[in-house]
Amino acid sequence: MGTEELRELYLDILKRSLTGALDQDNDTILGGVRTQGMRDWKKRIANGVGKFANRFDLEIAYKKAYDPKLREEGRDWPSRAVSMIGLKRMQNIQDCITAIEEDGIPGDLIETGVWRGGACIFMRGNLKAWGDTGRTVWVADSFEGLPAPNEKDFPADAGQVFHEQQGLSVGEQVVRNNFERYGLLDAQVVFLKGWFKDTLPTAPIDKLALIRLDGDMYESTIQALEALYPKLEPGGFCIVDDWMLVDQAQQACHDYRKEHGITEPVIDIDGSGGYWRKSR
Repeated sequence: MGTEELRELYLDILKRSLTGALDQDNDTILGGVRTQGMRDWKKRIANGVGKFANRFDLEIAYKKAYDPKLREEGRDWPSRAVSMIGLKRMQNIQDCITAIEEDGIPGDLIETGVWRGGACIFMRGNLKAWGDTGRTVWVADSFEGLPAPNEKDFPADAGQVFHEQQGLSVGEQVVRNNFERYGLLDAQVVFLKGWFKDTLPTAPIDKLALIRLDGDMYESTIQALEALYPKLEPGGFCIVDDWMLVDQAQQACHDYRKEHGITEPVIDIDGSGGYWRKSR
């Protein structure tokens, strides 16, 4: 088996493990990511019961049929896996890094909004598979969930309730541990902890070959674009996880692209995410 075949095999297993597709992870855990901070009263009750059970080191879960189509497109939340973006968006990361490596595009990789770290772990795994020791994977997140809407400065976010969804809040140490589980936590991984408005403008990043935005809100998306897009090298990629899914994130991209005369077409990934390649 040749180097390219081994690379493809490793990355296929890695992305299936990271998304929970490998073990068909589809349990609903009471007190877990599918019930935390939800407004539905049934889920609130389920969350309370699950939290109570946790006090006694017990976990209550019920089985739900695994749907490979949903996991392919990232339209369900795995209970235990470290990524919710699905296989198509994982493949998009792989395809972009392959193009970056083959075309010799300089620069680091970054994701803004990492949840449990799955996409960043996959980025690092790709670099490992290519034997690339010269790039850094930047892991940018508050590690406290999303901010409450700043309706004065970003009226598009009015009414957003992402900050109430406790399942989106994952601590930095949990993400570090997830990297370690896959043997991918090393000096090529750098964490940027804090709100994007505070961390991204001053981050010591010189050049970027890949930007992946997963901030959901207008505020989080526009702040990441303003700080990072000028550092994206020609031939590099900008991926927006919420392009088709969250209107506020898409609006932020539209506004930024219009203001800066960006005309490269946005390519749909899976009905949720979109991306474009910066002209060379």
